[in-house]
Amino acid sequence: MWLQLLIAAVFIAMVISLAMGAGFLLRDHASSRRLLRSLKWRIGLACLLMALIIYGYWSGQLG
Repeated sequence: MWLQLLIAAVFIAMVISLAMGAGFLLRDHASSRRLLRSLKWRIGLACLLMALIIYGYWSGQLG
């Protein structure tokens, strides 16, 4: 149960990061680094999400 909640929380954090990146893309100037930072967070969260899903299937909690 805790693993499913953690996966949902990471997914929601990814969606929030995506929305923030879209906002930065529309508002900021070309010299702003906030869009790049948002992309780095999203990539890190995607890797964490994949690792959690793989762990869940491997341990039998999501199977």
